[in-house]
Amino acid sequence: MLALIVWLKLNAFLALFITSVVVGLAGRLDMATTLSSIQTGVGSTLGSIAIVISFGAILGKLLESSGAAYQITGSLIKRFGTKNLSNILMVTGFLVGIPMIYNASFLVLIPLLYSFSIAAKQPILPLGISMCSSLSVAHGLLPPHPGVTSVAAIYKANLNLTLLYGLILALPAILFSGYFFSRFFKRSTATIPKHLYNQESVVQENLPSLTASITVALLPVVLMLISTITKPLLAAGSLLAQAIELISNPAVALLLAVLSGYYFLGIKQGKSMKDLGGLTTMGVTSVGMILMIIAGGGAFKQILIDTGLSKQMGDYTQQFSLSPILLAWVTAALLRFALGSATVASITAAGIMLPLLNTSKANPQLIALATASGSLMFSHVNDIGFWMFKEYFNLNLKQTFLSWTVMESIVAIVGLAGCLVLNNF
Repeated sequence: MLALIVWLKLNAFLALFITSVVVGLAGRLDMATTLSSIQTGVGSTLGSIAIVISFGAILGKLLESSGAAYQITGSLIKRFGTKNLSNILMVTGFLVGIPMIYNASFLVLIPLLYSFSIAAKQPILPLGISMCSSLSVAHGLLPPHPGVTSVAAIYKANLNLTLLYGLILALPAILFSGYFFSRFFKRSTATIPKHLYNQESVVQENLPSLTASITVALLPVVLMLISTITKPLLAAGSLLAQAIELISNPAVALLLAVLSGYYFLGIKQGKSMKDLGGLTTMGVTSVGMILMIIAGGGAFKQILIDTGLSKQMGDYTQQFSLSPILLAWVTAALLRFALGSATVASITAAGIMLPLLNTSKANPQLIALATASGSLMFSHVNDIGFWMFKEYFNLNLKQTFLSWTVMESIVAIVGLAGCLVLNNF
C-alpha cells in the first residue's frame, strides 16, 4: 500500500483496494472469497457512517454559502474588539470546524482572516496558527469528521461518547497548539499573498443572525450529547428516554441540524428549495472520494480479519507491554508520516489495531481518539494541508515546518496525553 501511494502516486482508494486483493490472495483466500470479503468490509464500514458524514458535509456547505462564518467572526469582533482577534479566530475556527471538513472551513475563513489582520494591523501568521489549530482539532478529534468517525465505527465505539471525550481533549489541544504556540510568532514578517486576497470577497449582504449561525453550527453537538448526559437521570425505557435517544442518534441529530440550516440559513435568507437542493448535491459530492477511501479502509480491515492476519498481529502485539492507546497512536503517526493523509492513516491504523482491541479491555472511544490524534502527527510535504498553509501564509519550507508541522504535532501529542489521562478514569 505504501509503495502504491508513495512511489507510484496512486489514488488512496485504488491503493487500498489493490492491497486488499493482494493480501487476500496471499492469505490463501480464493478470488471469489476475497471479493466477498471486500464487499462485506465496504458495506459494514460505510453502512454505519456514510449518512453521518454526508449530512455533516451538507451542513458545512449551508454554513459556507450563507455567510454564517463571516457573521460569527464579525459579531465576536464587534463585541470583544480586535485586541482579542487571536482568541476570536480560535473560537470561530472551532465553531465552524465542527460541521465542516478542514479544507473547506480553511478556504471559507482565510479571506476573513486576511481582512481582519489588515484592519487590526496584526501579523498574519500567529492569527493563522490560532485559527488553524482549532480547525485541525475539530477535524481530527470530533465526529462527524471522516477520520475519527470511521475509526470509531471500526472499533465499534460509541460515537456520542467519542464526541464527548473529544470535546474534553479539544480544549487543552487548542490552548497548547493555538493560544500558547502562536505567541512564538508575534514578530513574524509573513505577508498576505496579493494574488490570493481580494477585499471584495469578504463583503457579504443578507447574513444570517449570529444566533442562527451559532445554533445551526452547534446543534448536532448538543443533540448528540443530550443522551449521554441525561441517560443516568431517566428511567430506562421511558418515553422521554426513548425520544432523547432518538434525537441523539448521530444521523438524526445531523438531519435535524441540516433541516434547521435549510430554514435559518437558506429559506430565511431568500434561497429557494432548488438552491438548497444544489447545495445539498455539492455537499455530498465534496465527500465522495473521502467515502471511497473509507470504503477501501473497511475492505482492508475485513481482509485482515478473514485471512487470519488480524488475529496473528493481535497475538504478536500482546508480547509488548505498551498501552494499546500508545500503540494505536504510534501506528497512526508512522502511517501519517508515510502517507500524508490523516484520514487514510487513521483508517489503516484502525484495521491493524482492531485485533489488539478485541483482546484487551481498552476503552474503544479512547483508542479511536488516540488513533485519530496519531494521524495528525508529522504533517510534512506529502500532506495537502502543509502546502495550503505554506501558500496562503506566504512561507518558505523551513517556516512551514516550524509553524504548521510543529502545530499539528502539538495537537497529536496533547491528544495522546489526554487519552492516557482519561484512561485512568
